[in-house]
Amino acid sequence: MGDPEPRRLGAEVIKIEKPGVGDDTRQMGPPFLHDAASGELGDAAYFMCCNRGKKSVAIDFSQPQGQSVLRQLVQQADVLVENYKVGALSKYGLDYSSLKSVNPELIYCSITGFGQTGPYKDRAGYDYLIQGMGGLMSVTGERDDFPGGGPQRVGVAVSDLMAGMYATVAILAALHHRTAGHGGQYIDISLLDCQVGSLVNQGLNYLVTGEPPRRMGSGHPNIAPYAVYPASDGHLILAVGNDTQFRRLCSAVGQPDVGTDDRFATIRARVSNRSALDAWITPITRSRSVAEWVELLEAAQVPGGPINDIARVFEDPHVIARGMRMDIPHPRYGSVPSMRNPIRYSETPLEFDVPPPMLGEHTNEILQSLNLGAEEIDQLRRDGVLS
Repeated sequence: MGDPEPRRLGAEVIKIEKPGVGDDTRQMGPPFLHDAASGELGDAAYFMCCNRGKKSVAIDFSQPQGQSVLRQLVQQADVLVENYKVGALSKYGLDYSSLKSVNPELIYCSITGFGQTGPYKDRAGYDYLIQGMGGLMSVTGERDDFPGGGPQRVGVAVSDLMAGMYATVAILAALHHRTAGHGGQYIDISLLDCQVGSLVNQGLNYLVTGEPPRRMGSGHPNIAPYAVYPASDGHLILAVGNDTQFRRLCSAVGQPDVGTDDRFATIRARVSNRSALDAWITPITRSRSVAEWVELLEAAQVPGGPINDIARVFEDPHVIARGMRMDIPHPRYGSVPSMRNPIRYSETPLEFDVPPPMLGEHTNEILQSLNLGAEEIDQLRRDGVLS
């Protein structure tokens, strides 16, 4: 809506929330932020991580007046994104077939667990479930015959994140299509589709061989050495991606002849002889500390490094130099910590000065932009349509 803000990726994002309750992630804690004045618990950190720069409008669209206000918003909107169950918005007249008559140029994106078609379309979908059903957990975790073996969830909601990324790409392409004069359209994004599409080499490994890949801990099915190895004081990642890097590793540890050993000279040979390769590497990696390895590998131009916990991530001098941690002023919490958007433009550098919104913080502002008067807005609030 309105004029673009090029230093915020060009979009004014209006988040529609339920009056008095808001987005579920506001309650997904601990940890919670504390009110700067009263010290009372406020919104969860979870909400803060994914709502920076948005405007919050609290409308009860189960009521006809709320539906009417949303339709006025849609008249001016470029894109609508929703993640309700299939068909749930049709009873409010807020489905695509209803809203495209209000705004034929609208790009309407639905994000659901299983998509708008298929036998699972009516099921609720959550990231954890999708990681399991989509095959990711079958290749994540230690081998079943090792201590601690078994399926593991990835530590962040990668299925949700991938669905968001795919949705963003789809919306941008639809905007380009519309700019070319072809009007708006509907986008159907399924978490399960996105997870299956993100299986990449593991998916193709199965489709080519007919053999489902199995969990192999930190190892890689197609590259070696590409795993975690013990150091004298912890663990080290070796990420040797090609034969040149492997020969550099062998020279760096004083055994250049291993780089031309027929068992290890090529990626294919190293993968086929993984056990023998690990038997050679492991005693060597145990002979030095992680810090010593990092220094040695950097000098040899061999990819490798430590396994940082998140505290060490934010203490890392490179992460600090890149400004990945930020603090944004907030009207209730004084300031909120945040993580920088990794996109860096040469001509339109992004600004990060708009914090995650308080519930309904922008309701009046947005409704006034629709030419609703103060008395009309007050009446909607008295009727419980707004908070």
